[in-house]
Amino acid sequence: MTPPLPLRLAARDLRGGLAGFRIFLLCLALGVAAIAAVGTVRSAIGAGLAREGATLLGGDAEITFTYRFATDDERAWMEDVATRVSETVEFRSLATVGEDRALTEVKAVDAAYPLLGALELDPRLPLDEALADGGAVMERVLADRLGLTPGETFRLGTRDLTLTAILDRYPDNAAGGFGLAPKTILRRASLDGSGLITEGTLFDTAYRLDLPPEADLGALEEEAEARFEGSGLRWRDARRGAGGMEAFVDRLGSFLILIGLSGLAVGGVGVSSAVRAYIAGKTGAIATLKTLGATGRTILLTYSAEIAALTLLGIVAGLILGAGIPLALAPLIEARLPIPAEFRLYPAPLAEAALYGALAAAIFTLWPLSRTLDIRAAALFRDAPGAKTTWPRWPWALATLVLIAILLGAASLLTGTVRLTLWTAGGIAGALALLALAAIVARLLARLGTRAARGRPALRLALGAIGRGDEAVPVVLSLGLGLAVLAAVGQIDGNLRRAIQGELPERAPSYFFVDIQPDQIDGFRARLDDDPAVSNVDAAPMLRGIISTINGRPASEVTDHWVVQGDRGLTYSAEPPEGTRSLTGEWWPADYDGPPLISFSAAEAEEIGLQIGDTIGVNVLGREITGTIANFRDVDFQSAGIAFVMSMNPSALQGAPHTWIATVYAEEEAETAILRDLADAYPNITAIRIRDVVDEVARLVGGIASATRWGAAATLLTGFMVLIGAALAGERVRTYESAVLKTLGATRGRILLSFALRAALLGLAAGTVALAAGIAGGWAVSVFVMESDFQVVWPNALAIVAGGVLASLAAGLLFALRPLAARPAGVLRARE
Repeated sequence: MTPPLPLRLAARDLRGGLAGFRIFLLCLALGVAAIAAVGTVRSAIGAGLAREGATLLGGDAEITFTYRFATDDERAWMEDVATRVSETVEFRSLATVGEDRALTEVKAVDAAYPLLGALELDPRLPLDEALADGGAVMERVLADRLGLTPGETFRLGTRDLTLTAILDRYPDNAAGGFGLAPKTILRRASLDGSGLITEGTLFDTAYRLDLPPEADLGALEEEAEARFEGSGLRWRDARRGAGGMEAFVDRLGSFLILIGLSGLAVGGVGVSSAVRAYIAGKTGAIATLKTLGATGRTILLTYSAEIAALTLLGIVAGLILGAGIPLALAPLIEARLPIPAEFRLYPAPLAEAALYGALAAAIFTLWPLSRTLDIRAAALFRDAPGAKTTWPRWPWALATLVLIAILLGAASLLTGTVRLTLWTAGGIAGALALLALAAIVARLLARLGTRAARGRPALRLALGAIGRGDEAVPVVLSLGLGLAVLAAVGQIDGNLRRAIQGELPERAPSYFFVDIQPDQIDGFRARLDDDPAVSNVDAAPMLRGIISTINGRPASEVTDHWVVQGDRGLTYSAEPPEGTRSLTGEWWPADYDGPPLISFSAAEAEEIGLQIGDTIGVNVLGREITGTIANFRDVDFQSAGIAFVMSMNPSALQGAPHTWIATVYAEEEAETAILRDLADAYPNITAIRIRDVVDEVARLVGGIASATRWGAAATLLTGFMVLIGAALAGERVRTYESAVLKTLGATRGRILLSFALRAALLGLAAGTVALAAGIAGGWAVSVFVMESDFQVVWPNALAIVAGGVLASLAAGLLFALRPLAARPAGVLRARE
């Protein structure tokens, strides 16, 4: 069967090679590869979390309580439904060696631990042996911080323990290594006499269940919550064993895919330029075909078939690259990940990347292909360029809008972030419009500047080339958009680091002290009140509770706000907390002894939709306390001081077992002495050094910023490829210019300088506009998404402008060597 005529013509045309489509293929392949690689890594992590869900959790299911152990009835039910039950107690404390102290997360385990998986210890020891007779294991970073080696002793509270091994890995690490402090594991019995687990101490107990294979996790969850309703029981099972880690990976992956779509948009500029240049080069062939009777439809289908074949080739290359790189680097990636990953080929992310690539290619090639309909047969005989650069007819514009809508719909659906997708699309569209306008303005300014540059031949030649050439638009668009993405990421990263490491320590306390017993608070204050190095001490009683009901309905049915997820800190106060800036409603009298009243954070109440007079049920130590909202107050959670979402009248909570927390503001040189004196006097108290927390948060932010910078770098690389394409497309024009200038007596140095100035000026235009777009994008994300202050990070900003100039200059000079080497006689003779 003979193929249709358009396909035969397309096949014959493609036999001539892909010389004009190398940049087309590179841009498309890079964009698809970036998205495919991110999707593959995300799927690998998701599969690893699903496979190891029970191991990460430490059992098929987990029941946790705050401030208490399971009752006899609760323990009996667990042992009835499970084949094995393991109890662990987790809290924070200070590990002490001589004068050195370091915060650690203590996990006290029983003989059944771990139900699933195994610990990796150095030296290799059975866990029973490592934890026998007051033995303990701790993570290497903590041992190094304290200068400990196996066989040496350290203290927790008032109990001396022996470090028997270094903890390299433990199975139930559902937090994925993102804890506040390194882990120490010991037997529950080793805590006896330590003074660390007392009434009111902040600790959590976790009961891991090894269930029969036929167990129905959903049914058991419903049974547990119904049987022990109001007890403060929290259930989690292997279906979501990694907790919030999986959601975090999904969100970060979705964000990186959106950055990948920005890269496809950059590549789309190169794709469009390549197709436009190819169609312009085929003007004679198209005019000939029309002279021979070919219809516009036949020609359109012919070149559409060519572009479709090349698009398929580019997508396949991108998928091979995007899937191959993560698979090749799998051992390295797995070694750096704190969570499991299972690397193999995943069809879903590859299909997603292919879909984005196909839609982007269609969007950016539709308009150039539509120009084939405007080329007339007369172009063959009048030495005319063929089709003029005009806006396409309305059907093509409508088709492009439909394709963009499909792309945005697919991105919103597949990433699950509709708002972020629309913001990203709006940012890209705005940046492209701004860059296109900047390119037009650059050409106009170049034309005006040509006259002013008299007496400076190199500059005048550069301005003249920019003013009359078509190089400005693709260079400014491609390089500018890549730089804009990088600039936005740099501004966001810089502002986050400034907020965490710059401003926070100036106003943050030196220490948070927790687990201060009520009979210790007076002595605690006495040590600090007369210390001239201490500027302020804030203290408040603290309990933890779970918001169980709102206006009589289960809180989870009313809202999914973070306040109702997990347990929250509670306090009581007879007077409004010191520093209360605004109060809506009435505070209770100091001697109030009626039904429980609640003061709630105003911002969080507005987000949830609470009103004064609403009721909130809070489960504290298994006891349900229902209070009425009496007032709203402003709470500054960014001050790093004591801040509670909820506060109650004293009589509502004062009888419950509780401890105190305190913040101490002191000069840095006095911090060590303060910690030493308080830890010696009250070994049960836990001190959290704010600077250590800041460093840990900064490390996490740095990791996220590093991932986003890699995504932005891929976008910039694509933009550089487009830049090379633009330089390559203009090589013939520069060769002719060089020949004419040499004939008129210009030296190679002057010609090279004019080429360099042209490239540098275009790079400066792209970098300047990218800087403005990046700052605007960084401001929008910082203010509206992260709800933080924004300041321009000038080192990052200036680096973007310099990068634009250098990238454009490098591409321009790379493709200036051959024009400079061409002999004028040969070039001019060829143009006759």
